[in-house]
Amino acid sequence: MSTSTVKETKLIHALIPLVFLIGSLVYAIQFAGLDPHIPIFMSGMLAAAVAVFGLGHKWKNIQEGVIDTIKMSMEAILILMIIGMVVGTWILSGVVPTMIYFGLKIISPAVFLPATLVICAIVSVATGSSWSTAATVGIALMGVGTGLGIPPQMTAGAIISGAYMGDKLSPLSDTTNLAPAMAGAKLFDHIKHMLYTTVPSFIISLVLFAILGMKYAGAALDIQSINEILNTLSSNFTINPVLFLVPVLTIVIVIKKVPAVPGLFCGALLGGIFAIIFQGAGLGDVMGAIHYGFDSATGHEMVDSLLSRGGMDSMLWTISLIICALFFGGVMERTGMLSTLANVILRFATSTGNLVLSTVFTTIFVNTVAGDQYLSIVVPGRMFKDAYKDKGLHPKNLSRALEDSGTLTSPLIPWNTCGAYMIATLGIAPWIYVPFCFLNLLNPLISVLYGYTGFSMEKLDEETKKEMEAAPAE
Repeated sequence: MSTSTVKETKLIHALIPLVFLIGSLVYAIQFAGLDPHIPIFMSGMLAAAVAVFGLGHKWKNIQEGVIDTIKMSMEAILILMIIGMVVGTWILSGVVPTMIYFGLKIISPAVFLPATLVICAIVSVATGSSWSTAATVGIALMGVGTGLGIPPQMTAGAIISGAYMGDKLSPLSDTTNLAPAMAGAKLFDHIKHMLYTTVPSFIISLVLFAILGMKYAGAALDIQSINEILNTLSSNFTINPVLFLVPVLTIVIVIKKVPAVPGLFCGALLGGIFAIIFQGAGLGDVMGAIHYGFDSATGHEMVDSLLSRGGMDSMLWTISLIICALFFGGVMERTGMLSTLANVILRFATSTGNLVLSTVFTTIFVNTVAGDQYLSIVVPGRMFKDAYKDKGLHPKNLSRALEDSGTLTSPLIPWNTCGAYMIATLGIAPWIYVPFCFLNLLNPLISVLYGYTGFSMEKLDEETKKEMEAAPAE
């Protein structure tokens, strides 16, 4: 297709849909009490209209860009559907009730939050997936936290902090591989360089969660309520430690590098098999749990609230939100509006500190506008690669900044693929958990601090410079 008639995208063109997006989201969410889907989709249509009538783009080209963007996240969308199936069969089989049962018996409120952080970090490093972590130990820890009287937003904050710490450092993680690929760094150089920002963030988060936990240690534990939960679980499900095999085997499957879609679906099937063996469920019950989720009718309000969830259908609201966000992000990316907005930020990168700040701000901006963590790494990675080289900075500084901000802020934005996933999987309301995602909030700040102080900002050596010059142009 000829692009000779396409005009250059100006800042005003990019600002029109962005301002409309902000205004419509504020109205829909704050005043009308609506979901963000329609404002985001309408903003995408407005961006397309500006591109077609104001810049001369063809709709076919824009549509191809949208489809390409959605393709990038199709695996994530499939995983979301399968996670719904996993949750449904794991509740039906008694896996989640068993995990909650023993968690309430073993873990005390004082150590629950820091223990949650550590457990999720270990599982996430092993699997390379924050999503798998949230869908396995995460959903059980939410139940344990509720039983112990810990506010769900605090538990979710600890789960997300731990899950993304591991996701960020694991060589099995897709974003951990994507960031150095965009920056021109080597994988294990990138991982080692991230320790400078991630370890302090993790330690501070651990201390903060320990302080929060001490608050609940002094409170009188409602033994009667806990016993009621335990009795309700044991009278409605067969509680058996053997059921722990299901999450263990699922985690092992992921660690063995079985692709996420078939690997997690095996977890759902294992849940269905154990439901038949241990709970006496029929094949129809299993298929119903996979499709529609589990409907708890124990008569105990808290238990029913915890266990009435899961199923493929439960993820469709989230999937539709992600597709709307990807539609908007795809239009902005294909028409050059996203890069135009980002280039404005690049003008302020006059020093090393400003360059890191600009990188962090841009990745958060793309995460918010495009609704996808992959775009938040790819777009700024392409933009800032030469800027870091021109300032004599090693590309691993860029790859670290991309992950410190792109990967870690993605679950904080409700319409981002990661934020929507965490909200749906953990069963929490948007925004309320964000103040307790300590590691996700601290990491970008520490990254910027290092940029201004120069600490750990490694210079570009001659060998790496030659490798970058020899690499094929993108």
